[in-house]
Amino acid sequence: MDTNKVSRILKSMEEKGIPQMIISDPVAIFYLTGKWIAPGERLLALYLNVNGNHKLVINELFPQEKDLGVELVWYNDIQDGVEILSQFVEKDKPMGIDKTWPARFLIRLQELGGGSKFINGSPIVDYVRMIKDEGEKELMRISSKINDKVMEELIPWVGKGMTEKELEAKVRELYAAHGCEGLSFDPITAFAKNAADPHHVTDDSKGKYGDCVVLDIGGFKDNYASDMTRTVFLGEVSERQKEIYNIVLEANLRGIAAAKPGNRMCDVDLACRNYIEEKGYGQYFTHRTGHSIGLEDHEFGDVSSVNEDIIQVGQCFSVEPGIYIAEEGIGVRIEDLVIITEDGCEVLNDFTKDIIVVPFEG
Repeated sequence: MDTNKVSRILKSMEEKGIPQMIISDPVAIFYLTGKWIAPGERLLALYLNVNGNHKLVINELFPQEKDLGVELVWYNDIQDGVEILSQFVEKDKPMGIDKTWPARFLIRLQELGGGSKFINGSPIVDYVRMIKDEGEKELMRISSKINDKVMEELIPWVGKGMTEKELEAKVRELYAAHGCEGLSFDPITAFAKNAADPHHVTDDSKGKYGDCVVLDIGGFKDNYASDMTRTVFLGEVSERQKEIYNIVLEANLRGIAAAKPGNRMCDVDLACRNYIEEKGYGQYFTHRTGHSIGLEDHEFGDVSSVNEDIIQVGQCFSVEPGIYIAEEGIGVRIEDLVIITEDGCEVLNDFTKDIIVVPFEG
């Protein structure tokens, strides 16, 4: 296991009075062991104890050739994995359980008296994962540089008469060509009124001259996600579209300026939101300003008006204000990722935020 990451989790467990914890989320297990294990419906449980004696309970269907740095406890399909787990927990002490552990396993452990009480331990892992170490920061930079290239290569295709689904297929092709393992999420390639739907599901629509086009894309490189949104225009950009675009751009820049240690996550949201409201478009900014990102596209720690958590060095999150006016067929979003530094933030996306008009080929 990664001793530094495990030590941070054990320290937090001690501080919160949780002497033992079960981690079942495959992403968190990868974070600590460097090994992806997809157990399906079967039990997978990493048991951590502040006094040591860590165990990974795993089904025999998932043989491990590499030393994961933790003792492996095996069971098979005709054994009760939870009962085996219960044999080495401290039944007279509180037990932390993560949010992804299926109720059928938790209830069974409760029946076996596997702890004096059961506590949601997920915030411990979530807050540790929220602060990226130097290796993770570099992987986030590399992933985002690839995202810049994919965006640059994608935009010329926007004017070639493709449907949204065809454009989405091109996105997938480009990430594969750049050596990505997959996409961080289903891309949004939305024309006109569809661009005014922040989470539009790609369909068979085609763009027309004068449309705005929202491109929200991201991929996984070496297990770390990228995410970026740019809005471009087909053939021409109207004065109305320019007005909306420039307001969103200024909101994006104000949010980035507020992304620094000591500020609160809500300060970043409000830097964007207050400006958009000041310009008279508050009702058209319908979502939070951002989300944390790393091994998953959406991780714990959102950038919203109600999140008063203090921003810390090493956090990585998106700043993505938008204005969506469905009745006018206008949707504009601009999204960048930032890593918090000692004196501010590092913006991971270098791709231009200048207005781009894509030649329209019909």
